[in-house]
Amino acid sequence: MRRLLFKRSLVALASCIAVIGCGWLLLPKPPLLDGISFSQSVRDRNGNLLRLTLTSDQKFRIWTPLRDISPELIDATLRYEDKYFARHPGVNPIALLRSGIGLLRGETRTGASTITMQLARLRFHLQTRTPSGKLIQIVRALELERHYSKSEILEAYLNLAPYGRNIEGIDAASEIYFGKTAAHLTRPESISLSVIPQSPTRRALYAGRENRSLNAAQDNWYDRAKVDMQLSARQFSARAETERKFLAPHFVQHVLATEKGRDGIVTTLDLKKQELIERRMADYIRGNHNRGIQNAAALLVDVRTMDVLAQVGSADFFNAEIQGQVDGTRSPRSPGSTLKPFIYALALDQGLIHPLSILADAPRSFGDYNPENFDREFLGPIRASDALARSRNLPAVELASQLSHPTLYEFLRGAGVALPRSESLYGLALPLGGAEIKMEDLARLYAALSNNGELCPLRRKAGDPVPGHGHQIVTPEAAFLTLEMLNVPRPEINYADSGNVAAVFWKTGTSHGFHDAWSIAVFNHYVLAVWIGNFDGKPNPAFIGRSAAAPLLFQIIDSLRASRPERCEPHLPPPGANLKRVEFCAVSGDLPEAHCTHRVEGWFIPGISPIKTCDVHQEILVDVATGLRVPIDDGTRQLRRDVYEFWPSDLLRLFERAGVARRLPPPFLPGTESDLAARMGNPPRITSPTGGHDIFFASSNAIPLRAKTDADVREIYWFADKTFIGKSNVTEMLTWKSTPGDYQLTALDDHGRSTSCNVTVR
Repeated sequence: MRRLLFKRSLVALASCIAVIGCGWLLLPKPPLLDGISFSQSVRDRNGNLLRLTLTSDQKFRIWTPLRDISPELIDATLRYEDKYFARHPGVNPIALLRSGIGLLRGETRTGASTITMQLARLRFHLQTRTPSGKLIQIVRALELERHYSKSEILEAYLNLAPYGRNIEGIDAASEIYFGKTAAHLTRPESISLSVIPQSPTRRALYAGRENRSLNAAQDNWYDRAKVDMQLSARQFSARAETERKFLAPHFVQHVLATEKGRDGIVTTLDLKKQELIERRMADYIRGNHNRGIQNAAALLVDVRTMDVLAQVGSADFFNAEIQGQVDGTRSPRSPGSTLKPFIYALALDQGLIHPLSILADAPRSFGDYNPENFDREFLGPIRASDALARSRNLPAVELASQLSHPTLYEFLRGAGVALPRSESLYGLALPLGGAEIKMEDLARLYAALSNNGELCPLRRKAGDPVPGHGHQIVTPEAAFLTLEMLNVPRPEINYADSGNVAAVFWKTGTSHGFHDAWSIAVFNHYVLAVWIGNFDGKPNPAFIGRSAAAPLLFQIIDSLRASRPERCEPHLPPPGANLKRVEFCAVSGDLPEAHCTHRVEGWFIPGISPIKTCDVHQEILVDVATGLRVPIDDGTRQLRRDVYEFWPSDLLRLFERAGVARRLPPPFLPGTESDLAARMGNPPRITSPTGGHDIFFASSNAIPLRAKTDADVREIYWFADKTFIGKSNVTEMLTWKSTPGDYQLTALDDHGRSTSCNVTVR
């Protein structure tokens, strides 16, 4: 009988085990974290948290793999929550039995939940205060244990555990309370956080004050773990940081708009540089508020990698009065004169100039367009390098009118700059700020000058590819020379010790109507752009690039250099560049000949730059008695040889109007002119009309006739075919009323030198 009873017991036990085993195997697989919304963490290049976004259910919850959580936190949590976690199947039978006895005795809290059961409650939003709710929780816990490893369960729990207020997950708690990732939690910090999930409402950390409920729970942890009390844990609690991070707001918003998902975003931003620029900007606006300067924007880029290191879109993101949430680094604004360097770079590439070429800073009409200089004055003939450094409008527009393949418009479109209108609608106003351009586009263009003419995209995320070879927009030679032309003194008066400071290649810009003030610099291995203005477009006479934006630019540069001193590197041509440094005539900008006594060294591009021998300085014979010029030494007079300047008439006229004296040759002694004199100089050069072009005109209009001549010419005689039109002084324009037809137009100077061109009048 006993043997039969024993066999039946074994069969019943085996059947029970089989049923339990089948039930275990048939448990369905529940989702672990599918459908859970996580915050996106945005960090700077050094790991500093810039922003933690809210989830769809308005929580701060950062996805963190178990390997990135401090072992101290894991140990502290297991000791406090579930020290048998590694050995039970999701439910602790002994704890459940103890809990049942406690309920029979009337105890309300008995602590039978395992970490797996807590995960089931959090994951499936279970109400576990009733027997039916507790039973569902147990089943769900068994399902989780059936299909997931202990590591996966613990990882999921630590990503969902509540840590007070709307903070869930250990990494969000660590960042918000202690300003560090969960991987870097210390033991006292880990203990402080490990006791919060059991009562998150009462045990949350607060900045500046202690939480008695939290302190009591920590004391209990140390007692249960039989570890000596560590007072530093409470000190950490008292200093916990609870403010939400909202750093580099414009930059972060731009990054978040292009990146979706739960993974953390590591950016290129350097938080220290960002905050440094923000401080300098705030100080500058406070000091200049009485001038109406209330808003600014700045962008700092590392030209080596094109990393955006700082992006300050406005002076105050939260100031509605200045529309602070508008991002000034990405909003199109009039660039003023900041595009001029690229006119000169293209002119260098197209062989129109070299840095010492003489340009005309003089009034000039381009059809209906009559540009003026900012100061409404003109300087006359001026070197190209000085014209750019002094931001003269008229030479820049004149050069822009000569550009072809590409023009400035074609160049900007090829560089990815958005220009919504046609080239004809912008016209020659484009070089002076006639189109709106984004600061980030200007920064890319100036970075290309530093990168040997290669244009590369900006990088804002660490995962973006580092640019290799970019798009070549100008040659390395033109890029180098353009930067050299921008190496000008700082705006401060008597700037001390400027010779021992690394070069800054900078340019300013002021929009028409004083709406926008700009200053952009290439220095060390950075590009820095600064804008001053109002987002509503309100003008201000103080919005002048040199006096409003440049001071802030150099304050930022000085602060950056002081915070991290770098070795002063000379600005050298790129290796293998087709550049040559030679002597030039300091007066004419041409290669010197024997009579050029004032000389200066400069660069030119062999085979490209317009190089010729100076013909301004010429030696002539002068009669000692009268001081007048004679063509030959016929032995009848006492003569001396002297050097004078023979300027073309157009430049000579500009010198005169600008009040700049030149050493001009005296007239010929009466009765000594000869054919030899006529052969000594240059013939006239017709500048209007341009030969070979059709001329369209109404019957009421006349064709203007102009020509350049040598300095010794007084009058020009004009002919259409063999018909005499009239004569004019070299400083004057002659008008010609012509009938339609084909003509050979001839200009004859008073020394018998002539030139002709063919024109068609329609």
